[in-house]
This record gives sequence, structure tokens and C-alpha cells, in this order.
Amino acid sequence: MVRAWYMSNDVEDQRLENHLTPQKMVSLDEVKRLTGVEYFGINLNTYQTDGVLDNIKKERGYTYEDELVCSKECLQNYEEKLKIFFAEHLHTDEEIRFVVEGSGYFDVRDKNDEWIRIEVKPGDLIILPSGIYHRFTLDTTNFIRAKRFFVGEPVWTAYNRPADHFECRKSYVEKLNVRQISV
Repeated sequence: MVRAWYMSNDVEDQRLENHLTPQKMVSLDEVKRLTGVEYFGINLNTYQTDGVLDNIKKERGYTYEDELVCSKECLQNYEEKLKIFFAEHLHTDEEIRFVVEGSGYFDVRDKNDEWIRIEVKPGDLIILPSGIYHRFTLDTTNFIRAKRFFVGEPVWTAYNRPADHFECRKSYVEKLNVRQISV
């Protein structure tokens, strides 16, 4: 099961365990309320036949999928790519990842612009809303294999912060503010 916690901003190497000391653990319900990030636990042994993942894909309109392997052996310019993934950015579409092997971290900003780190492991599916500032890194295992899902043709353009002028960012902030008031 996924874990999440508030983390400090003084990360020297985002993969090292000694820089990851949780300041405060955050439940999955709190993560959703504070950021809009959704989590689904998927059974790796049965997901190809049990219909759970297929139902999520159908309900959300995901019509395209591919697979990404991120490791020193499989990714050209590995260290440079990790720096790019770790640069704070947003996307104009949801970012959906289903971890099949390995592990890593998605860091997302909460309503107060503080970092919440979400640890993902095999069987974890997370959905980051469009317009959320976030970043990704591997952990010290330096390996992840994940399925990516898209509505329509894949668009994976990252817009580094600041990107507050995008409509998706404005909409995300508005939804986050409504969510905070209604809780």
C-alpha cells in the first residue's frame, strides 16, 4: 500500500533515504482532499482478468496505454532524465501511472504549496489531476516499470513552474479551493 508524508524542501539527492525523513504522515484520504490526487490499489496477480483496471480505464475514458521502464540500463541519459523528471512542472492532462515493478516517489504540492511525497510500489495506481505542480524520482533501487494511460493520443508535455497562466492550473486551483471549503 502506498504511503504519503510531508517532506522538507532541502533535498540534496532526492533518492537518498536520509533525506526522506517524514515530517508528518498523510493518509490517502488527506492526500485526495489536499491535492486531488487519487489512489487505487490494483492486484498485480489478477488485474489482466478481474476487470478492476479495465473499469477504471473505461470510466475515465483512457483509450491509450504504454509502458515506461526507468533504470540506468534502459534509459538513455539516465541522470539527466531524472533531473528533468524532478523539475517541478505540470501537465495539461491527468498523469496516470500504474506501477508494475520497482518503486519511486511522486511529490505533489498541497494547498499551502508544501510538498507531499507519495511512495509508489507495485500494484499502486495514482492519478495526478491536470494543473497540479509535481515531480517524480526513483528511490535508491533506481528502477520502475509503470503503465501510463491517456485519453486519446498520448500527450506528455511538461510545463515547468511557473505555469500559472495555463487554464488547467487555474481550474485546478479553483477546484482545490472549493474542495477545501466543502470539507
